[in-house]
Amino acid sequence: MKIGHPADKPVALPVAGTPAAAAEAAKTSPAAAAVVPVAGSADASAQVQLSSTASTLLSGGTSSEFNADKVTQLSESIANGTYKVNPETIADKLIANAQELLSKARG
Repeated sequence: MKIGHPADKPVALPVAGTPAAAAEAAKTSPAAAAVVPVAGSADASAQVQLSSTASTLLSGGTSSEFNADKVTQLSESIANGTYKVNPETIADKLIANAQELLSKARG
Protein backbone atom coordinates (compact mmCIF):
# COMPACT_ATOMS: atom_id res chain seq x y z
CA MET A 1 0.00 0.00 0.00
CA LYS A 2 1.40 3.39 -1.02
CA ILE A 3 0.90 6.30 1.32
CA GLY A 4 1.50 9.89 0.41
CA HIS A 5 1.40 12.04 -2.68
CA PRO A 6 3.97 11.39 -5.47
CA ALA A 7 4.98 15.07 -5.38
CA ASP A 8 6.10 14.61 -1.75
CA LYS A 9 8.72 12.04 -2.71
CA PRO A 10 12.28 13.14 -3.51
CA VAL A 11 13.25 13.14 -7.17
CA ALA A 12 16.12 10.83 -8.12
CA LEU A 13 18.79 12.79 -9.97
CA PRO A 14 21.14 11.17 -12.49
CA VAL A 15 24.67 10.43 -11.31
CA ALA A 16 27.29 12.85 -12.65
CA GLY A 17 29.32 11.42 -15.51
CA THR A 18 26.52 9.23 -16.86
CA PRO A 19 24.65 9.70 -20.14
CA ALA A 20 21.48 10.43 -18.15
CA ALA A 21 23.24 13.30 -16.37
CA ALA A 22 24.43 14.74 -19.69
CA ALA A 23 20.92 14.48 -21.13
CA GLU A 24 19.44 16.19 -18.07
CA ALA A 25 22.03 18.98 -18.28
CA ALA A 26 21.25 19.45 -21.98
CA LYS A 27 17.54 19.85 -21.19
CA THR A 28 18.11 22.48 -18.53
CA SER A 29 20.84 24.52 -20.23
CA PRO A 30 21.70 24.67 -23.95
CA ALA A 31 25.26 25.76 -23.10
CA ALA A 32 25.70 22.71 -20.87
CA ALA A 33 25.02 20.45 -23.84
CA ALA A 34 28.35 21.44 -25.36
CA VAL A 35 30.31 20.16 -22.35
CA VAL A 36 30.07 16.41 -21.90
CA PRO A 37 31.61 14.43 -19.03
CA VAL A 38 34.01 11.73 -20.17
CA ALA A 39 32.44 8.32 -19.62
CA GLY A 40 34.33 6.06 -17.27
CA SER A 41 36.82 8.70 -16.17
CA ALA A 42 38.16 8.49 -12.64
CA ASP A 43 38.08 12.26 -12.31
CA ALA A 44 34.54 13.65 -12.25
CA SER A 45 35.82 17.02 -13.50
CA ALA A 46 37.20 15.57 -16.76
CA GLN A 47 35.14 16.99 -19.60
CA VAL A 48 35.13 17.08 -23.39
CA GLN A 49 34.38 20.36 -25.16
CA LEU A 50 32.36 19.86 -28.36
CA SER A 51 32.72 22.25 -31.27
CA SER A 52 29.71 24.23 -32.41
CA THR A 53 29.53 22.00 -35.50
CA ALA A 54 29.41 18.83 -33.40
CA SER A 55 26.79 20.38 -31.11
CA THR A 56 24.66 21.30 -34.12
CA LEU A 57 24.95 17.79 -35.56
CA LEU A 58 24.05 16.19 -32.24
CA SER A 59 21.08 18.50 -31.73
CA GLY A 60 19.67 17.60 -35.15
CA GLY A 61 20.10 21.10 -36.53
CA THR A 62 19.06 21.53 -40.11
CA SER A 63 21.42 22.49 -42.86
CA SER A 64 20.53 24.74 -45.76
CA GLU A 65 22.29 22.26 -48.07
CA PHE A 66 19.42 19.72 -47.91
CA ASN A 67 17.13 19.84 -50.93
CA ALA A 68 14.03 17.66 -50.44
CA ASP A 69 12.89 18.11 -54.06
CA LYS A 70 16.22 16.85 -55.39
CA VAL A 71 16.07 13.82 -53.08
CA THR A 72 12.55 13.04 -54.30
CA GLN A 73 13.62 13.35 -57.94
CA LEU A 74 16.63 11.10 -57.41
CA SER A 75 14.55 8.52 -55.55
CA GLU A 76 12.00 8.45 -58.35
CA SER A 77 14.63 8.13 -61.08
CA ILE A 78 16.34 5.27 -59.21
CA ALA A 79 12.98 3.54 -58.69
CA ASN A 80 12.12 3.98 -62.39
CA GLY A 81 15.53 2.75 -63.52
CA THR A 82 16.27 6.00 -65.34
CA TYR A 83 19.09 7.24 -63.06
CA LYS A 84 22.34 7.62 -64.99
CA VAL A 85 25.70 7.52 -63.23
CA ASN A 86 28.22 10.05 -64.52
CA PRO A 87 31.65 8.51 -63.79
CA GLU A 88 33.53 11.64 -64.93
CA THR A 89 31.76 13.80 -62.35
CA ILE A 90 32.40 11.24 -59.61
CA ALA A 91 36.09 11.03 -60.54
CA ASP A 92 36.44 14.83 -60.64
CA LYS A 93 34.89 15.21 -57.18
CA LEU A 94 37.04 12.41 -55.72
CA ILE A 95 40.18 14.09 -57.06
CA ALA A 96 39.06 17.50 -55.75
CA ASN A 97 38.36 16.04 -52.30
CA ALA A 98 41.76 14.30 -52.24
CA GLN A 99 43.51 17.53 -53.24
CA GLU A 100 41.66 19.43 -50.50
CA LEU A 101 42.67 16.86 -47.87
CA LEU A 102 46.28 16.91 -49.01
CA SER A 103 46.43 20.73 -48.93
CA LYS A 104 45.02 20.73 -45.38
CA ALA A 105 47.54 18.09 -44.28
CA ARG A 106 50.46 20.13 -45.64
CA GLY A 107 49.34 23.20 -43.75
